[in-house]
Amino acid sequence: MGAAVEISSKQRSGSGMRRQVALALLVAAIVPLASLPARGANGDRSGKEVVDAVCSACHATGLHGAPKIGDAAAWSERASQGLTALTRHAIAGIRQMPPHGGNPGVSDFELEEAITYMVNQSGGHWAVPLDKSALPAERSGKEIVEERCIQCHGTGVNGAPKIGDRAAWIPRAKQGLDAVVRSAIRGHGGMPPRGGMADLTDAEIRSAVIYMFNYGTGAGG
Repeated sequence: MGAAVEISSKQRSGSGMRRQVALALLVAAIVPLASLPARGANGDRSGKEVVDAVCSACHATGLHGAPKIGDAAAWSERASQGLTALTRHAIAGIRQMPPHGGNPGVSDFELEEAITYMVNQSGGHWAVPLDKSALPAERSGKEIVEERCIQCHGTGVNGAPKIGDRAAWIPRAKQGLDAVVRSAIRGHGGMPPRGGMADLTDAEIRSAVIYMFNYGTGAGG
């Protein structure tokens, strides 16, 4: 009976220790979440905000071997791996650092911003990453033509080939689509680069040219 009581006591002691460890881990997980600033208007926190709230717990002092912010030598070696590799490590966790820095509330893109901030604070000159998921949807050729191109191509202003004018468009079609798209990107004659819309992507310009080609050569009906 005495042995049984002793075993039970040890079991209770071990169970209590496990509960304490679990509680400590829970608190460690909750505290960073609570300290994160609210998301901004664009849905993401800045790299500095994420670093101050989460990453600095280790990277401000070099705790657990984390590269210290401001230590150019420590960060130069890591920066040579590139942002993609460093972000992958931060997402999955590496050595003493848990996944997402121990804070699942930090998005993958916020990790990119935080890493870039720490690299730049440590002698780097990385460009601020662009959140591809926040980019506007690509506009169709028809939308671009109606919004911008038609201002000149609708009536033939400044020698622009008029939409629907086969005689004007067929010689250009013979140059090949790529050549005409390049001219539109760089600007040609009276047309400024990208038709005067600096935010047009190459793909959008290509779509607009194809749309005008189709109508200019009669393929559009």
